[in-house]
Amino acid sequence: MAWKVKWTEAAWNDLEEVSDYIAKDSPYYAATFVREVRDAARSLSYFAERGRVVPEFGNLSIRELFIRKYRLIYQLKEQTVCIIGFIHGARDLLALWERER
Repeated sequence: MAWKVKWTEAAWNDLEEVSDYIAKDSPYYAATFVREVRDAARSLSYFAERGRVVPEFGNLSIRELFIRKYRLIYQLKEQTVCIIGFIHGARDLLALWERER
């Protein structure tokens, strides 16, 4: 059974910021990268549990996929994959989470 994939506004904004940054040097590579991220997110509709559990949270329902140097963070809820964040892998996830609260 397929899962529904939904993006939060915050996660979508994260992706747009990365895309805008890449587009300063290459609109082509920015578009290619966004397509790669969106394809990975869409793949979760059939393989929702393939990502690893986010170690900072230790919650089995919060998982992540790595796309190049970025972390696509999502939560599983009642047959829905909710994309909750998209951050560079070098960033401190817990510090970002606390700041967003």
